[in-house]
Amino acid sequence: MSDTFFTTPPHWGWLVILYFFVGGIAAGSYFIAALLDLFGDARDRPIARLGYYVAFAGAVLGAVLLTADLGRPERFWHMLIQSQRGWPMLKWWSPMSVGSWGISLFGLFAFLAVLATLEEGGLVRRAGLRRLRQGVLGTLIVALGGLCAFFVASYTGVLLSVTNRPVWADTHFVGVLFLFSAASSAAAALILLGRWRAAETAATVYWLSWIDSAALVLELLALIALVVSLGSVARVWLSLWGGILVVGVVVAGIFLPLALHLRPRLLGQLSVPAAAVLVLVGGFLLRVVVVLSAEGL
Repeated sequence: MSDTFFTTPPHWGWLVILYFFVGGIAAGSYFIAALLDLFGDARDRPIARLGYYVAFAGAVLGAVLLTADLGRPERFWHMLIQSQRGWPMLKWWSPMSVGSWGISLFGLFAFLAVLATLEEGGLVRRAGLRRLRQGVLGTLIVALGGLCAFFVASYTGVLLSVTNRPVWADTHFVGVLFLFSAASSAAAALILLGRWRAAETAATVYWLSWIDSAALVLELLALIALVVSLGSVARVWLSLWGGILVVGVVVAGIFLPLALHLRPRLLGQLSVPAAAVLVLVGGFLLRVVVVLSAEGL
């Protein structure tokens, strides 16, 4: 039996699960928006702007959820600043410290991208903000923010892997699984939100459906690799959690959306939004199973 079964759980609950879900969508949305910004054309601008809005909203909500989960929420800044000297503090050997800075930088880039987006859409009129989306500075904000988004999307899974609990510490695939799940969930969220302006976003929504399908296939492969790598530890999922994983995540959250993407006539005009909703439900249930199945042991 793995020695992880004899450790004390960190007592992470629904606030952390919600953060893992919201943070993944936020990071995935920024990364998708960055791809559209760097390699797309004028037709992709509405979804790119939407991606930055979702990323910033998710970053703010995620920060609230993480702070609320702390025993002393007012001490969150201690993760970034030395309390005695007031200097920035980065412990490169600590996943919590590196993660805190990564999340903070992602929030900063999401904020800058939203300011540039608001100016582009004419919602804010400030000449200085135009520089945030033009030239070298604009490219740096998009590219560096995209790298931070990639980090945040996988960080939550990596954080679990370095926490000595069953499942979490018995495989190296949790970070990869959460990364692909974040991509599929973000694509699904942008598909749903982008359909409000269907006439302008039809071509980009079609591309998002393709991205969603590819991410779902990679997510399924990562999940299979994770289960195989667990060996005997995988027996913890021979329970209600395993049933939720198979029915809620694999069948409802992966196979059915893939079928709807490949056969969009199955439900007519409802095929694409139904697939997106199922992906979001599956992404949330995935985090519920991974977190709570280990917490309860």
